[in-house]
Amino acid sequence: MTLHDCTTCSSDACATEMLRIADEQNIETAWHRHAAQQPQCGFGSSGLCCRICMKGPCRIDPFGNGPRFGICGADADTIVARHMVRMMAAGAASHSEHGRHIALALRHLADGHLDDYAIRDEAKMLAVAARLGVATDGRALMDVVRDVADLTLGDFQNQDEKKPCTWLTATLPEKRLKKLGDLGILPHNIDATVAQTMSRTHIGCDSDPTNLVLGGLRVALTDLDGMVLATELSDALFGTPKPVATSSNLGVLKVDAVNVAVNGHNPILSDVICQVAADLEAEAIAAGAGAGINIVGVCCTGNEVMMRHGIPLATNYLSQELPILTGALEAMVLDVQCIMPSLPRIAECFHTVVVTTDPRNKIKGATHVDFSETKAVETAKTILRMAIAAYGRRDKNRVNIPKLAQRTIAGFSTEAIVAALTAVDAADPLKPVIDNVVNGNIQGIVLFGGCNNTKTMQDASYFRIATELARRNVLVLATGCAAGALAKSGLMTPEATEKYAGEGLKAVSRAIGEAAGLGGPLPLVLHMGSCVDNSRAVILATALANKLGVDLSDLPVVVSAPEAMSEKAVAIGTWAVTIGFPTHLGTVPPVVGSETVTRLVTETAKELIDGHFIVETDPAIAADKLFAAIQERRRGLGL
Repeated sequence: MTLHDCTTCSSDACATEMLRIADEQNIETAWHRHAAQQPQCGFGSSGLCCRICMKGPCRIDPFGNGPRFGICGADADTIVARHMVRMMAAGAASHSEHGRHIALALRHLADGHLDDYAIRDEAKMLAVAARLGVATDGRALMDVVRDVADLTLGDFQNQDEKKPCTWLTATLPEKRLKKLGDLGILPHNIDATVAQTMSRTHIGCDSDPTNLVLGGLRVALTDLDGMVLATELSDALFGTPKPVATSSNLGVLKVDAVNVAVNGHNPILSDVICQVAADLEAEAIAAGAGAGINIVGVCCTGNEVMMRHGIPLATNYLSQELPILTGALEAMVLDVQCIMPSLPRIAECFHTVVVTTDPRNKIKGATHVDFSETKAVETAKTILRMAIAAYGRRDKNRVNIPKLAQRTIAGFSTEAIVAALTAVDAADPLKPVIDNVVNGNIQGIVLFGGCNNTKTMQDASYFRIATELARRNVLVLATGCAAGALAKSGLMTPEATEKYAGEGLKAVSRAIGEAAGLGGPLPLVLHMGSCVDNSRAVILATALANKLGVDLSDLPVVVSAPEAMSEKAVAIGTWAVTIGFPTHLGTVPPVVGSETVTRLVTETAKELIDGHFIVETDPAIAADKLFAAIQERRRGLGL
């Protein structure tokens, strides 16, 4: 089970250190399980294995020497398209379920059923209401909240197929909405579109690859709808992020503290845990933890609490097992999505208690504490007391906390970016960005999103592409596990701007940072939040497009997911393409078994919707291709 060379697994020094410990203690991690899976199935990797019905599984020989059709008669194009579109539906369902949870919490809050929550950003709540057309003048705040929640829930319930989802129409520019409407791919209802996607990909239904892919674009747009509403309502409920100084990587764990990691994607419990931890400090100290309780973040829940509370980020998706291996983690608290079922098995080797909190997301071997918003504070304290009890079982001889923790400045919401720009030009905040794009100081913008994937060295491509594009004066934004990768590598600091940015970008960052009172340039990479917060970049891009009177597809904006892994990443990448952005994937998706589908998403899409996928595993070449796409957009604008 020992890895032959830990240094090839991750570019993160902390991860490499912990993997050596895993080898020494014969503890299996994601990297060990990846090695054990080799060689992986070529049929599945290329999308040519069909398991939709029980006559199969059927597989198509990509070389033409074996079966050309599945038992039902589906060919390679149909099989690949159906499975790709089903991945999009699953991704959309995950993000939209997150959004539904937040919308329902707001509805319950408005009805007076949630004593442990409040609207922390009333200005954001009123701004959201105005965008959605909800009256606010002279009305009680909770009446406005109720209407916003009901209108939002309508995006899950509307049965009029001629009426597009409210949040999409309130977010995208008119030119983009018209193009999508003309193609017939604007969704009317998140749940219905996901259900229709599963229905049309059932045995005996849609088998036209082009029609299937168009359906995929439609369901991917419901993912964007769910992400926008989740982000905007979370800001109103938990507070809109502002720049905050914190730190990242496993060195944020403390030897003399009760260390609690929050992991997953939904902040509705983790935000409360952060709020009440101070109330139990005395109990932790009485248990022998002189530094009290230390909350750290993992994955996207970590991003949520980092940008709102300054909670340090321990790590991102692929290395979520490693905080347990330090021997210093008392509890890992889980909510939903991107959580490894292996966590309780690793925790058995230590004193760590792994706690699941959602009745629809349990893990064998974990301790389940059912979470309810009506008892949020009580639940949070119960879990924290479990962590305090676990501290007494810690084996101090097995504590191995890496010493590395990178300084990180996080919390660049759309509002925070506009506020910084307002310090430069209060009358026209977007003008400094537009002026510097025109004069070439900023060549374009890249948004990094996506996951971690064992098929590539963890975090390495993020660093390589980000620094290469920044050197060429491209403004870098990041969310989710991409943000975690770039935070751990030290790129979310003003010092990184001075070291890696091109002269034009450096001058702009200095001017904005100084004007905003940061005492130096902006960080090289602007942290915009969790993976659901990709919507922040869309809102910012829409504001720029509307200011210029152009479509999103005209802007020099690109997207990169160097380690795309999950179904959510497939959905995100697809809506990014659908709204007009060239989108890079650094891992090959399971579509290459169909030349037709591959051509549809990389070439035909560009003709239909102006965006397209760029599949490139080499980060240096990927940076070149992304920069070339930016230059193509600049030429289109006459720049």
